[in-house]
Amino acid sequence: MSGEAEQGAPKARSLLVSEDEEGMRLDRWFKRRAPDLSLSHVNKIVRTGQVRVDGGRVQTSTRLAAGQMVRVPPLRLAEARAPAAPDPGDARAIRDMILFEDKWLMALNKPWGLPVQGGSGAKRHVDGMLAALTDRNGERPRLVHRLDRDTAGVLLVAKTRKIAADLGEIFRSRQAQKIYWAVVHGVPKPPQGRISLFLAKGAGMGDDRPSGRSGERRDLEKMRVARHGEEDARHSVTFYAVVDKVAPRLAWLSMKPITGRTHQLRAHAEAIGHPIIGDPKYHAGLADNDPRRTDPMRAVPAEVERKLHLLARRLRLPHPKGGVLDVTAPLPPHMRATFDLFGFDERGYDPIEDAPEEN
Repeated sequence: MSGEAEQGAPKARSLLVSEDEEGMRLDRWFKRRAPDLSLSHVNKIVRTGQVRVDGGRVQTSTRLAAGQMVRVPPLRLAEARAPAAPDPGDARAIRDMILFEDKWLMALNKPWGLPVQGGSGAKRHVDGMLAALTDRNGERPRLVHRLDRDTAGVLLVAKTRKIAADLGEIFRSRQAQKIYWAVVHGVPKPPQGRISLFLAKGAGMGDDRPSGRSGERRDLEKMRVARHGEEDARHSVTFYAVVDKVAPRLAWLSMKPITGRTHQLRAHAEAIGHPIIGDPKYHAGLADNDPRRTDPMRAVPAEVERKLHLLARRLRLPHPKGGVLDVTAPLPPHMRATFDLFGFDERGYDPIEDAPEEN
């Protein structure tokens, strides 16, 4: 912790804003430094001028800059603290994931089951692990996009805030070309196509009834197919192609998302009646009476592991410093086992490469 040593009765102290806290709102900074402090008390000490930044009065919404000094009055609770020291093992784990690295960015091979960010009880996640790579100037790598916890594959990380901003703009402007591989129940027809749907959050549990009916529960993390013009509905487009198949049981799909909605590929696969194998959330196409569940000729063999069969296979985009970044991730172990079981050859031609780059 940076600050003045105090003797005797509690006094105000000055704390240094770290590089990692650059751009953070003052109220969130307090939450990080003194998690037991109530928001109402933060509001009070800021409103009454007891908190100063570089000597000036501020608001709770003020965004901090690295190197600023925050005057903090006595808080009468556990001493305000800097973030916990990172685990050295996290640095080794991140290094083991690297597919590509230069002085500006890293491309990681995120494994199945590892969250990208905290939430839902996740104690270990990529964002937290990156703190172990903080450099001597306090600069730490930053995420620029996300993958679902159970999606494996290419995850891009910026080494500086400026590169993170540049990459963020590349993703927002849809200059990043993404290819995913999935293994799905059944074989889609036609073998190549375009999925264009409106998606919104809050799918019903087990059905798609509108909200507000008695007894209905909503899974607020699940996306549902919505109508054009419906509140929160956002357009989503994915091109897909069947690369290989074991008809009628399953198919290996290559998928190219044009938009980047939450759970887009998982929701799209379910919407066309071919949910991704191992997906516990998007499986409406597999009702109890679905032939793919009850017909032995259509059921997925027991040898196929019930982990999500979705891989962020390839990411291609302009490098912020010039040229093109093109990174490919290997199959995760459970998908490798499935490919080997059915003789799928990952070295073959991927027809999704011919799909358009626009809507």
